[in-house]
Amino acid sequence: MPATSSTTSVKRWPTPDQVLGALRDWASVQAASRPDLVALGYFGSHARGDTGFGSDLDLVAIVSKSELPRLERNRDWPYERLPVPTDLLVYTVEEWERMRRRGGRFARMMDEEAVWVLGEVP
Repeated sequence: MPATSSTTSVKRWPTPDQVLGALRDWASVQAASRPDLVALGYFGSHARGDTGFGSDLDLVAIVSKSELPRLERNRDWPYERLPVPTDLLVYTVEEWERMRRRGGRFARMMDEEAVWVLGEVP
């Protein structure tokens, strides 16, 4: 999150390199603790390289399976440990493959923009 120096009121936002370094470390921890994790990547401003002050981190995780509804799956991921606000989408392999087969704007964006830091994308 933004940090204020003790000698000034100027806020500093983590650099993209700091954010992505923290993401790689976080991804390693997740891989070790989640045997169902198939792939993890990021998209949005960090993937495009156009981040600025206040940019969040958009993540996508692909898991082998889940009993939870898709919109509830990110609740037990400790992404608050990352240095900027983070949005996490969690898909099962089956959902991911179905979404890609159907195509559409989001599928195209993921094909063109997503940067995968962990695993093999189905």
